[in-house]
Amino acid sequence: MERQKEITLLGDSILKGIQVDPETRSYKVRNDIGIPELEAEFGLHVRNDAHFGATCVKGGKLLDRLLASGRPCQAVVMDFGGNDCDFRWKEIAEDPAGEHLPNVPLPEFVTLYREMIRKVRARGIRPILTNLPPLDSQRFFDWWCDGLNKSAVMRWLGDVGNIYAWQERYSRAVEHLAAEEQVPLVDVRGAFLDHGHLEQTLCADGTHPNSEGQALITRAFQEFGRGLRLQRAALCAL
Repeated sequence: MERQKEITLLGDSILKGIQVDPETRSYKVRNDIGIPELEAEFGLHVRNDAHFGATCVKGGKLLDRLLASGRPCQAVVMDFGGNDCDFRWKEIAEDPAGEHLPNVPLPEFVTLYREMIRKVRARGIRPILTNLPPLDSQRFFDWWCDGLNKSAVMRWLGDVGNIYAWQERYSRAVEHLAAEEQVPLVDVRGAFLDHGHLEQTLCADGTHPNSEGQALITRAFQEFGRGLRLQRAALCAL
């Protein structure tokens, strides 16, 4: 019997499985990504070390802790960018004319993420990246700017659609980084865009996938894993 492969998930609330409770409008863990099904299909043992609110700065610390632990690990799946690209909306509402930077500016994000990839690979562990699920700009704005001076935020933002465009820049940066470093990429974003109805797949905050959205993440991982399996079979046939 083939030995299970040890996989660690490092990332933010997307892989953690955080959803918005529609009744209490509070965050809770409801992970319907289907990790048991993925473990069974691909012979994996998955350790989920994703953290709510994590940026790649936090991720670097989590990675160092993982590597220092000496735990067996064949691959690390990393999901960062969603918190890195976010802004401090309260500060923007209070000073819309000021300069406001994201939690982790894009050049720094790329540099730190690249360092994480190379650190994983140097230990003989396979790094795997995921791009970002898309967000719903209007829901995001209404949720995160609730109770703030929205008119002031809009003076800085210009258009609600810029929220989507800015987050997309980080997702594309992850895709470019995966290509440059020759790291496998799980196309989570593509699964959502192919589905086409974000209003059905995201929670009230416009950010976190609901159970239907998490099922799309499961599908993205299944397609990724099956693709790798086909590649291995083709190589063995040569």
